[in-house]
Amino acid sequence: MDSKIQIHPENPESQAPSEDQNQTQIPSIPIASISLSLSTVLPSHFLSPSQKIASIFNPPNKVKIPSQISSLSHLSISSSLSPGKPFFKSTISANPLQSPLTLNPLRPSEPSNAAALCRASIVWFRNDLRVHDNECLASAHNESMSVLPVYCFDPRDYGKSSSGFDKTGPYRATFLIESVSNLRKNLQARGSDLVVRIGTPESVLVELVKAVGAEAVYMHREVSYNEVKAEEKIETVMKDEGVEVKYFWGSTLHHLEDLPFKLEEMPTNYGGFKEKVKGLEVRKTIEAIDQMRGLPARGDVEPGEIPSLVDLGLNPNATMGQNGKLAADASLVGGETEALQRLRKFADECTAKPHKGSENGANESIFGANFSCKISPWLAMGCISPRSMFDELKKSTSSLISGSCNKKDGGSSSSDTGMNWLMYELLWRDFFRFITRKYSSVKQHSDVPVTACSGAAA
Repeated sequence: MDSKIQIHPENPESQAPSEDQNQTQIPSIPIASISLSLSTVLPSHFLSPSQKIASIFNPPNKVKIPSQISSLSHLSISSSLSPGKPFFKSTISANPLQSPLTLNPLRPSEPSNAAALCRASIVWFRNDLRVHDNECLASAHNESMSVLPVYCFDPRDYGKSSSGFDKTGPYRATFLIESVSNLRKNLQARGSDLVVRIGTPESVLVELVKAVGAEAVYMHREVSYNEVKAEEKIETVMKDEGVEVKYFWGSTLHHLEDLPFKLEEMPTNYGGFKEKVKGLEVRKTIEAIDQMRGLPARGDVEPGEIPSLVDLGLNPNATMGQNGKLAADASLVGGETEALQRLRKFADECTAKPHKGSENGANESIFGANFSCKISPWLAMGCISPRSMFDELKKSTSSLISGSCNKKDGGSSSSDTGMNWLMYELLWRDFFRFITRKYSSVKQHSDVPVTACSGAAA
């Protein structure tokens, strides 16, 4: 039998004392206004001594209930708040004294969406070490009340291969360490942090999920066979924990979902791929978040130290030349900050440097066969996205490209040529990544060869 009780806010000082002076009076504390739907008899110690249990079934009745009822459990709150007249709807379980009440107030900035937000989520960074144009990070921020960014140095990526070579050499490892360090600084500048661990992701992420009570794990998909297998392991362990895994795509110029064909129908030659994606629009970049969600309060997770080459089992002296100075490859500084600076420098070169072929037919250094944006290492680590590169050059050169179209001689400007060559190289990169994903996603690899006559990766 369900009964309804309307309890209105009252001034405790206006209530007359109970006629029975031997009974304990309820102390004068703030009173909440609550509408209760009872499927069981309300415990009598919640009522004032002057009221009878039988009066519960003759509404309206007025009783005093403290504003902090720690003994109630399973309380669901529907917001219908108005200034000066709070109103809550609560449902009490059959055993109201089982566990303490926990109330989670709505965020003032998003009161209508608070119920749909995850209490906590984890963003697993992989080859996407950036805060700009990072759909994975942006989605976690928009869909969660707290976000825990994580990076794992997987021991399986280090050591010797079956052929006796380093799986990850000292130059690449140094560049990666610098990129992770820069990512941490960029996240800290936005009110967040980066948790760094040495361990297999499937072990580290499960441990952190349990520690902070995360409800979802966000990650970008990758393309190689081992990376796809890692995704499958993560998905399996998270399914056992009842945690949702959300995937995103952010490693190519064109988005996987925008391709005019299914991935299994991906052309095996670059010419066929280029023809199919001709005229395909590039998605807009995603701006970096100025202020990130805070870290989960639960778990008190330590950020952890970023490992050194020695921690990863590598020789730090390997990056030094015979003269005691850093080798040329070791002089590159990893990280998103450096990548953005190099991108802007490249855009300036495209707009300022004239595109003129030499007498022997060779082209200038940044065009033609020798063209390079010199940003490949940062692109490979995801310190910058292909869309950011395309968008920056397009914004920097749009006025010059427009002006060149009006030239009488029909010649193109250096910026136009730079844009065309950048698009050419990024499309080659797209082709290789899509074709790799196609064959790494199937259990049995096809014998159909991949045809590529020539080309260079950006």
